[in-house]
Parts: sequence; structure tokens; C-alpha cells
Amino acid sequence: MAEVKLQAPFTKEIGKTLKAGDTVLITGTIIAARDAAHKAMTEALARGEKLPVDFTNQTIYYLGPSPAKPGHAIGSAGPTTSGRMDKYTPAMIDQGISGMIGKGYRSKEVMDYMLKNGVVYMVAVGGAAALISNCIKKYEVLAYPELGPEAVARLSVENFPAIVAIDAMGNNYYEEGQKPFKEI
Repeated sequence: MAEVKLQAPFTKEIGKTLKAGDTVLITGTIIAARDAAHKAMTEALARGEKLPVDFTNQTIYYLGPSPAKPGHAIGSAGPTTSGRMDKYTPAMIDQGISGMIGKGYRSKEVMDYMLKNGVVYMVAVGGAAALISNCIKKYEVLAYPELGPEAVARLSVENFPAIVAIDAMGNNYYEEGQKPFKEI
């Protein structure tokens, strides 16, 4: 396990250098999208429409922020439970994403699709939403503004903390990290 400074967006080749258990500090831009945005995007794709955002090499942060206080880019910005996006994830991986950030486990189907496509999954600490918001310097709605906090948005981040939960080779830190304690 290593501490990694990661510039976003990043390619899948760079994502493949990350290992399950690595801690990362992400600087650059990531894309925020939650349940309603994922539903709207997969429905658009099913209709044969082009998405309003190019997701090639992007990292999606499963986020529905609270309103920003005066002088702040964003309000509380904790991760959403990733499993709620599992039914939409293969379609988003097909759009070229290189990473995802959320919290919690992923389904076997999603993990298999991640492995097949070289995509990494990172987790952010859910209880640290107010602290995470300090790492977000700019919040810009890109699509579906009618969805409010669930709109697709670009986040400019600086030293955004995350942990690699499932790397692009399929190693799962949830499983590996628990092994020593299961032997007790």
C-alpha cells in the first residue's frame, strides 16, 4: 500500500498503477453524478442519444451535495452508497470512465466489468463530508440542472482523499483488509 498523489482526469493505464489499499490525494477535475443523473444518462443512451458530457478518462464521484454556504464552492460533499449505481455502472464504463468514487461494496457483476475494462473504484469516508468539501474548490453544473444536487457537475478538487477499494486488476481491499481479523 502506498500514498499516491493522483492528477485527474487520469487514463486507465495510470489507474492500473493503483493498488487496492493505496491512499490517494486527487487534484484536478472529477465528475459528480448520483442516482437520478445515472438514470437519465442510461435512458438517453438506450434511446441512442449522445451524452451531454464526454466521460472518457473521467472519474465519477457519487455525490449529491448540500447547498454551499456563502463563500464556499459546495456544501457538505460526502459520498453516496455506490451499490445504488451498480445497475448503471456498465453503461458508464462503456462511456470510457477510468474510475469511480463512492462508499461501500460493489456487486460481483460490476467488479467483473471493472476488471474486464481496467477501471478502478475508490472510496471516500462518508462521515467526513464537511471535511471533504474543503477539498472542492469549484462546483460547475454540466448537465441536467433540473435534478438539483443530483445534476452532473464538474468538481475542481485539491488533495481530495480517497482509498483504492477495488483496483483495476480486481483486488478488493474490503476482502483483503478483513482477512487478518477473520483469523482471530
